[in-house]
Amino acid sequence: MQTQSPDIVAAVDLGSNSFHMIVCSLKDGKLQTIDQLKEMVRLASGLDKNNLLDEATQQRALACLQRFGQRIGHFPPKSVHVVGTNTLRTAKNAQEFLIKAEQALNHRIHIISGIEEARLIYMGVAFSLSTGNQLRLVMDIGGGSTEYIIGSENTPKEKESLYMGCVSVSNKFFKDGKLSRSAFEAATLFAEQELEPFEQKFYRTNWDEAIGASGSLRSIAKVLQAKNWSNNGITRSGLEQLVGYINHYSHISELNLPELDPERLPVFPGGVAIAYATFKTLGIEQMTVSDGALREGLIQDLLGRIYNHDIRSETTKKIAERYHTDQVHAFRIKQTAELILKQLLEDNSLPYNENIKLFLNWAAELHEIGRDIAHSQYHKHSAYIIEHGDLAGFSQQDQTLLATIIRSHRRKFSLSRFQNLPAPWNNWAPYLTIILRLAVLLRRNRHDEDLPDFKISINKTKISLKFSNKALSQLPLTQADLALEAEFLKAAGFSLAFT
Repeated sequence: MQTQSPDIVAAVDLGSNSFHMIVCSLKDGKLQTIDQLKEMVRLASGLDKNNLLDEATQQRALACLQRFGQRIGHFPPKSVHVVGTNTLRTAKNAQEFLIKAEQALNHRIHIISGIEEARLIYMGVAFSLSTGNQLRLVMDIGGGSTEYIIGSENTPKEKESLYMGCVSVSNKFFKDGKLSRSAFEAATLFAEQELEPFEQKFYRTNWDEAIGASGSLRSIAKVLQAKNWSNNGITRSGLEQLVGYINHYSHISELNLPELDPERLPVFPGGVAIAYATFKTLGIEQMTVSDGALREGLIQDLLGRIYNHDIRSETTKKIAERYHTDQVHAFRIKQTAELILKQLLEDNSLPYNENIKLFLNWAAELHEIGRDIAHSQYHKHSAYIIEHGDLAGFSQQDQTLLATIIRSHRRKFSLSRFQNLPAPWNNWAPYLTIILRLAVLLRRNRHDEDLPDFKISINKTKISLKFSNKALSQLPLTQADLALEAEFLKAAGFSLAFT
């Protein structure tokens, strides 16, 4: 079943400092920005010493999302891409906040890893610049993390995300807006220490041009230009003059920076310290500032999903190759699982949702990657790799869902594994797992011959599998396997009848 491409798409970036939203019209694959909203929520400042997001910050964030939701809440789910970044990766009560946040926005929110954030940032920058085959260093200072990427044209090659951002560094070294030379030196040293392991990878000799992609770097560029300390983006000499200027004062309120957004001022020193440390460590002399950033990358990623160029499918293929899976057998499993799914969709045993087929196919392709580590308990190894790896295009929720299906595709079947998945996957995932289990079982001999015709139906917890022309009587091993599977499913409250 094909769905029509949306006319309008939107992306929302729940950053650690600011929340951003972009709305674009989409016609014949071409984008035109029609609306943008940005609010300085400063989410990272709401983390306490136990990494819990405090109530006041949550309410401030929810109020912003309600305003965003008024603009895009009625958009179809397929047309909106929403992600959370470092603070929501860190907060121990992020899941509780997400439930309320999704209600306010009326859209699902996906938490992405720092490496995935870096990939999307690079896509946003590449989209906003003219094409060229020169190597670019892209830097993005967020509220809680800073990303560094080297890439060429539309392809990121090296990606890192470091746990330092304009909010976290400002809170740590410039608390309550207090400034001092020693505090700035400490903040710079902290950033240099974070960068030290990656200095060789991102040093000046490894790229042709440096590009900044964040509010912090755009603000620095504006200040340098206004002060006549640089007329070409951000320069090292201009940064040194800015650092000297900041170090003359004892509080941010004393800084005379009319060109700086007042909301940016409390986190400005932390951003400057990170930028200065980066220029020193990586040998940067000049950096151009780009308008493209994470939200533009999200739009580009969304277009790929809309037009069947989902990066997640490419990632799945690369992982399968990396872990030397039997791709011929994986294709058999995929075909058999699709056959079962088709029947269940036709008789309404499962609701139609294009994501159901996607995740089932990815699970079929990756369920055996753990064999490259060990044959024993390979499904556990497979699940661990999926849950904890850097998988381009996948959010943390995506990876947890896929890992749960794969972890449960053989042996013990426990419904408790699915309980903490976000709705509706907590209800759908057990059925997808049963489909995968049956596909693996029916293809256990790993041969290419056609399966005998069969009909399958699921009514809540009752599974019926009927083979035509008494074919099952000629398959004693399959009968034995189905009998064992019935016992596994029975322990989870399902009954499997087969004839």
